[in-house]
Amino acid sequence: MLPIADAGRYRGTFPFVNVALLSLNSLVFLYEIGVGGFGFLFGGSNLDIYAFFLTYGFIPAELTSGRGFETLGLGRAGSISIATPFPTWGTLLTCMFIHGGLMHFVGNMLFLWVFGDNIEDTFGHVKYLVFYFVAGVLATLAHYIIDPASQTPLVGASGAISGVMGAYLLLYPSNRIRTLIIYFLITVVELRAVWLLLIWFGLQTIQGLLSIGVSDQVSTAFFAHIGGFVVGAGVGLVVRMFRRPSGPAGGYWGSDGDYGQPTQYWRGRRID
Repeated sequence: MLPIADAGRYRGTFPFVNVALLSLNSLVFLYEIGVGGFGFLFGGSNLDIYAFFLTYGFIPAELTSGRGFETLGLGRAGSISIATPFPTWGTLLTCMFIHGGLMHFVGNMLFLWVFGDNIEDTFGHVKYLVFYFVAGVLATLAHYIIDPASQTPLVGASGAISGVMGAYLLLYPSNRIRTLIIYFLITVVELRAVWLLLIWFGLQTIQGLLSIGVSDQVSTAFFAHIGGFVVGAGVGLVVRMFRRPSGPAGGYWGSDGDYGQPTQYWRGRRID
């Protein structure tokens, strides 16, 4: 299931931060193509792109030991540098802008495009940016807790985006999401956000539990997804409890907590 749009969502502000995040991720991905070649788009790899992941991706063993890996041995061919040009903890941030291939990149950016602008509209631009990075860092640390000795680099924006999705679940549970379904037939349906996001979170939890003990053999950081989603849901719950925006720019909170469009009238009669 891939979300492609949220139907009928009224937005009062332009999502400058979300567009900037999408753009920065896209620029980094273009750089990765330059390093890894077009074969990288479809799962191919070379030494240069692997070294790039080791340099700027988050490696749990580096944080555990307190020192970063500096070289990658190549046997008789010698070695190449993979030293990160800043403290090891800095990769908690840089790893959020790196992706492992075309589908990884497109999937993450699609989820960010659909859900991010609404959260930015509610939080405000600066608070949304802070929330995005905090959710991403805590999501990465959730992955770290599961396997602190792992030497496999973690890359991707999915932890931070999971935080955005968790907040969306609490703030807009009844919004309808246009979703691409690929299962025998390809079709587009509208699902309530609560069902789409709970199904997604359930699948991440099941797969995460099954990956315990073999995380180095799994290509997806399920516990980063889980951790980010829980953080986002917690923040969304707090916002829902204490903030009640109103007015034409912000829409209104409906009886079920949805953040919808302002009421419309025609010749004195309400239009629903």
